[in-house]
Amino acid sequence: MEKKQNNRKEYGNSGRRNDHVSRRYEETDEDYGIVVGRNAVRELLKSGRPVDKLYVAGREGSVLVLIAEAKKAGIPVVDADVQKLDKLARGENHQGVAAQTAAKEYASIADILQIAADRGEMPLIVVCDGVEDPHNLGAIIRCAECCGAHGVVIPKRRACGLTPAVYKASAGAVEHMAVARVQNIAGAVEELKEAGVWTFAAEAGGQDFWDADFHIPCAIVLGSEGNGVSRLVKERCDFLVSIPMYGQVNSLNVSTAASVLLCHAARKQRG
Repeated sequence: MEKKQNNRKEYGNSGRRNDHVSRRYEETDEDYGIVVGRNAVRELLKSGRPVDKLYVAGREGSVLVLIAEAKKAGIPVVDADVQKLDKLARGENHQGVAAQTAAKEYASIADILQIAADRGEMPLIVVCDGVEDPHNLGAIIRCAECCGAHGVVIPKRRACGLTPAVYKASAGAVEHMAVARVQNIAGAVEELKEAGVWTFAAEAGGQDFWDADFHIPCAIVLGSEGNGVSRLVKERCDFLVSIPMYGQVNSLNVSTAASVLLCHAARKQRG
């Protein structure tokens, strides 16, 4: 794939530079500091982030390990009934455990680029243009962490934030991933381009992703479940890439598409 010629800076170590979902997250759906599910709570405890309390409904199995880790860290363990945990989890499957902590602090795009620079790696970033389903966002963050990506960018409005459902769906990967929440995705794409990062919008009708050159600083832009990448964002991206479909269904779930593209890009960057 021939790279576009422009005046973009080269990124160096000093660089800072269609599945429809039924629920839409309203702007009033604020993030808050409750983490539920055994895997998510385990990763929270491993991360060293301050935890105020650990709530448990029953003391058996793997919950005993979490209780021991909490006590070792001086975190109060509170016995709670299932109804209390249901309320904390907002209906998410809590598996009998929930942790109360401060809401995760969002990073900036500059922070994400600095993480890549500190590792001595080309940036690999995921940009979510309006992902609304918390299970999709959690799965994308989990895949990004597993592939060694340096950060995930999400919008402040008309999209899912870091809710308890996202934490649980990510299996705790949120604790190890920088997440930037920006005013608008089009502006974030421009900021990344100014920093020397090439942007790839995942959209139908683009170049076969297998033939794309991901051995460069890159950001993979994923669209919303219902509408894909917005026109304004798509126009600002350097390339459009597609995953060929050979069956009767014409597209993959956004988190599944993310796993295909991220695994391929990570391999190319390290090849």
